[in-house]
Amino acid sequence: MPKTSNSKTWLNVIIQLLEAFFKSSRSTTRTWHQHVVPYEGDWAVRREGNKRITSKHRRQDTAINKAKSLAKKHKADVIIHRQDGSIRDRINYD
Repeated sequence: MPKTSNSKTWLNVIIQLLEAFFKSSRSTTRTWHQHVVPYEGDWAVRREGNKRITSKHRRQDTAINKAKSLAKKHKADVIIHRQDGSIRDRINYD
């Protein structure tokens, strides 16, 4: 009898761990919003939440075009920043 009780306890522990894991993975949703930001004297496209850049461009309009194509693909937004980092415009592709 103790053997069955022990196996049920382990089963309950495993179920609780799996529930906690899946619950935590659902709550952290990443977005595909693309930011056009000043970067080392040029312009870059950076996905929201990323530290690394997706691509680097000499001109802002080229970076905007790249961000638009990514945002359209993932039904996200393009957030265009000014040289000082403030937000200039936001384009929605939902």
